[in-house]
Amino acid sequence: MSKVLIRKANYDYGELKPVVFEIMDSCIGEMISAGSRVIIKPNLLAAAPPDKAIVTHPMMVRAVAEYVIHRGARPRISDSPAVGKFEKILKESGIKDVLEDLDVEFREFKQSVTIDTGKPFRQLEVAEDVMKADVIINLPKLKTHTQMLLTLGVKNLFGCIVGMKKPEWHMRAGADRELFARLLVRIFRTVRPTVTVLDGILAMEGQGPGRAGVPKEVSVVMGSTDTVAVDMTVCRMLGLEADELMTTKIALEEEIADRNIELDGTLPSIGDFILPQMTSPMFGPVRFHRFIRKHLTQRPVCDDSLCKHCGECWKYCPAQAISHSRKKLHFDYDTCIRCYCCIEVCPHAALQARETVMGKVTRKVLKI
Repeated sequence: MSKVLIRKANYDYGELKPVVFEIMDSCIGEMISAGSRVIIKPNLLAAAPPDKAIVTHPMMVRAVAEYVIHRGARPRISDSPAVGKFEKILKESGIKDVLEDLDVEFREFKQSVTIDTGKPFRQLEVAEDVMKADVIINLPKLKTHTQMLLTLGVKNLFGCIVGMKKPEWHMRAGADRELFARLLVRIFRTVRPTVTVLDGILAMEGQGPGRAGVPKEVSVVMGSTDTVAVDMTVCRMLGLEADELMTTKIALEEEIADRNIELDGTLPSIGDFILPQMTSPMFGPVRFHRFIRKHLTQRPVCDDSLCKHCGECWKYCPAQAISHSRKKLHFDYDTCIRCYCCIEVCPHAALQARETVMGKVTRKVLKI
């Protein structure tokens, strides 16, 4: 039976540090020593200040880094951001400044190794640094996710896929929520983080995981050697069944997770947490899926008054379904795979997922 530690916390460093040290001691204790190759993998989605709840909070990263140093090793802070430069994200998030006096290494994932993971994905190219690490510390942020419902411990490991390989995988698997969840679980099984410590102090609700989401105080930190157990515990805290989070459902199906979890600490009940508006997964015969995707599923739309034409959306779009004129974005909804990456990477909260009129009518008639 896996154990998840749950602690009430805030970002006051004098209070946060002992909480993180306790969780780390309980989870991995003597596993870190002098010479250990330790990777700390926060959520560094995009350049944003801590109060936007888009990235793992710098105080959280510092506390974990200090623990690693306390154990005699030199931590490496790594990720492969979806959009923007690694250095810019470190600076704008405050992580670079907060860790300035510590002996840490900041290193973006750039080199990959190919791992044969079997059907249906066969070969995955995963960050070489991760595969060579002795200890992997997974530091996800509690956020909503327009496509996957929530981005927690398992989803955070998608950042171990390097650079533009991520939109390639969105193109290959992102049109099918269940298939994409299976991909995420396969990455998790490949990486197998040593410990997962969730930053749920300032979480994100609404249309996350980018700037369209809304910060929300939840004031909780969770930790476990079992990443899926952390994700299931968050679901329970938010009043969700474990199966409602697709990655957890797949992990349970593949028998790499156990519903029986020992909780160490008081689990709060967050009944007013706003989840993202999501469309039901594809249904019916495969030959109708193209029609369903175009006419019944939510589609990305742009608020022209907020759009700055920075280009992040059309550069990242896996399907190359976004074009632009001087004053307006144009979406090719025949080509669009509904992965919502454009919403995720938009730095101005100008994009959102909107239900079609036909989709609204169908949902009401079929009560889905």
